[in-house]
Amino acid sequence: MKALSLIAFGLSLIVLINYSVLCFAALQVGYYKGKCTNSTADVEEIVRSVTASQYGLDLTVVPALIRLQFHDCFVRGCDASILLDGNSTEKNAAPNLTVRGYDVIDDIKKALETKCGTGIVSCSDIIIMAAREAVVLGGGTFYNVTGGRRDGLISNMTEAELLLPAAEISVTDSITAFGNLGMNVSDMVALIGAHTVGVAHCSSFQDRLYNYNNTGKADPTMNLNLLSNLKGTCMQNSTVDNTANLDQNTLSVNTFDNSYFVQIQQNKGILGIDQEIDLDTRTNGSVASFANSNSAFNAQFASAFVKMGAVNVLLDPFGEIRLKCRSVN
Repeated sequence: MKALSLIAFGLSLIVLINYSVLCFAALQVGYYKGKCTNSTADVEEIVRSVTASQYGLDLTVVPALIRLQFHDCFVRGCDASILLDGNSTEKNAAPNLTVRGYDVIDDIKKALETKCGTGIVSCSDIIIMAAREAVVLGGGTFYNVTGGRRDGLISNMTEAELLLPAAEISVTDSITAFGNLGMNVSDMVALIGAHTVGVAHCSSFQDRLYNYNNTGKADPTMNLNLLSNLKGTCMQNSTVDNTANLDQNTLSVNTFDNSYFVQIQQNKGILGIDQEIDLDTRTNGSVASFANSNSAFNAQFASAFVKMGAVNVLLDPFGEIRLKCRSVN
């Protein structure tokens, strides 16, 4: 993936933080209560039911939907621009080629259009609600989400490649990138903690195994047993891009909890940024706090994810409510 260009990132987002404060005021918890044409329909319950059905078929829907919100909100704000089909849309940006969950959003949208009415619920709000349900299904704490977003009309592959943080991002650049979205250091560490579920492809961390910082050697900070295991999964010069669990606790790979932080304290981080947040004095205090308390992690994650969900959103009369999430009306 391409490295993050902080200069361009900062220029494109410099006006967004104050705007996001206004969005917090306009977005509402319980926004869809009473808005369905069928007075008995409950929007959040419909989202919950469809997401739970998908989870029953595939546990990996949890990291998929959490990642979908992250990748949507980091580019143009939470406007469902990542859902739009097209050769040059965000979907085809290199960091998004392994993003999944589009089919789940389609199923939720179809259920809402059937049970609630046409053009009532935006696709951008569906992403936010579905991600919350994914966190809860994975074992995380329930938190309230806001609604009232409109869907964007623009989706640009180049913007996504520029703005999405790369797997090899440094702690310094990560602090800057999240800071440009109004996130503090604890928010950033908590959001990276979403790596407690999901996998990483070998190509995103293979340099740590064989050629760390162009030394021709492995990253000296990596746990030696982990290094040996990963070399078996990610063989040098292999043409197959295998995956490894981001949380190396085999009992917790599908559970949204603080296990990830315990693992990186044992030098078992997979991506460079995973390990670096425990080694850097600016972030390791938050790592220790979350490793010691699952409730502290869940509370901070929920707060940060809600905050991210309010960055640069489109509100009425801007944008639209798409009838189909993959195309503009």
